[in-house]
Amino acid sequence: MEGASLSGSDPLLRVGAELCGLTRHLPPERGGSLAVGSKSGYKFFSLSSVDKLEQIYECTDTEDVCIVERLFSSSLVAIVSLKAPRKLKVCHFKKGTEICNYSYSNTILAVKLNRQRLIVCLEESLYIHNIRDMKVLHTIRETPPNPAGLCALSINNDNCYLAYPGSATIGEVQVFDTINLRAANMIPAHDSPLAALAFDSSGTKLATASEKGTVIRVFSIPEGQKLFEFRRGVKRCVSICSLAFSMDGMFLSASSNTETVHIFKLETVKEKPPEEPTTWTGYFGKVLMASTSYLPSQVTEMFNQGRAFATVRLPFCGHKNICSLATIQKIPRLLVGASDGYLYMYNLDPQEGGECALMRQHRLDGSMETTSEIVDSASHDCPLVTQTYGAAKGAYVPSSPTRLGKGQDANLEAYTEDLGAVGGMCLEDEASALRLDEDSEHPPMILRTD
Repeated sequence: MEGASLSGSDPLLRVGAELCGLTRHLPPERGGSLAVGSKSGYKFFSLSSVDKLEQIYECTDTEDVCIVERLFSSSLVAIVSLKAPRKLKVCHFKKGTEICNYSYSNTILAVKLNRQRLIVCLEESLYIHNIRDMKVLHTIRETPPNPAGLCALSINNDNCYLAYPGSATIGEVQVFDTINLRAANMIPAHDSPLAALAFDSSGTKLATASEKGTVIRVFSIPEGQKLFEFRRGVKRCVSICSLAFSMDGMFLSASSNTETVHIFKLETVKEKPPEEPTTWTGYFGKVLMASTSYLPSQVTEMFNQGRAFATVRLPFCGHKNICSLATIQKIPRLLVGASDGYLYMYNLDPQEGGECALMRQHRLDGSMETTSEIVDSASHDCPLVTQTYGAAKGAYVPSSPTRLGKGQDANLEAYTEDLGAVGGMCLEDEASALRLDEDSEHPPMILRTD
């Protein structure tokens, strides 16, 4: 993970209780870094090793950090605090200087970064900034209510797409070209409202999940053609916390408010020539598959949906969390950061799949616990806990969005509909010092907790 954030109080005593956001930035062959925001500021941890969680930076200048987004492994970081939830600060953290700041009309629910664009998501609008000079290039206004701040930004320079909900009642996805500043497509992904979105590293695939949480779909971008459909379960509806592709786009992980993380393999199964059944069970199976053409379409779809290639059994359920697929020390890993204040690391067998082995559990204060301590300290038989997971897909969600009113937040510049975002005096020397074209870096993955 390279860059991550959470929210919490004294990290030594109650890491999970006050963690505000979890972001992860992940270079392909290195673990990357984890950024943890808290009441006292934010920290960056190196994730180049499974055995050690090394703190590489700590900032205590900004309190109550609810969003912290680092641009890959560069020095650029975007910060939002609970004390000024409508103000975005962009800083050069290694120099300790502020590059610029912007004030918006409503609470900032999510911030997304890549080498071309910076996206600010409000409940009913999206602002697209040029990452080079932080100027507002375009504003998408009057979007359907999006209180969770759900959106996804591709990290690819050539396929630099933004995805966000196109409806508050059904699972429509709006795809926007942030380079040419025009709508690219509308994808009718689900019958229920969207709960999670994720692009692959090439920006040519988009994974989606709805609030129902049973089916995960993958679409081609920008065409919007359905490529894969996976079923994570049929017994109960769940709240999907996060979706994440592996760097090569071959695997897709999905975490939820249950104790199970599912990993799907994106491969097209080659059809074998039909064989005549030689047993009674084989004959029955052939008749069953033939009969699917007469069944309702919903039932037929279930027969064609892929199942999990691998799974992870977390030592908890009901906690907000975020998952990521990474290669650390040349071994494929699944990383799960949770609002209980821990980072869990599992090994993934890319050939056989199956249940992933838990390798390490790290407290987000930098200490480490062994696998045996994890297994003994928690039970897998947890009941389903119903929670709201709005930000777990990539945005901090306050209890209720705060709108700008008369006399509110005197420290913020006045907002007008003509300007949309106010501020943005960019310090050119600071901006030019950032490594925006470093190709060995990979982007963030975010967990938000209230």
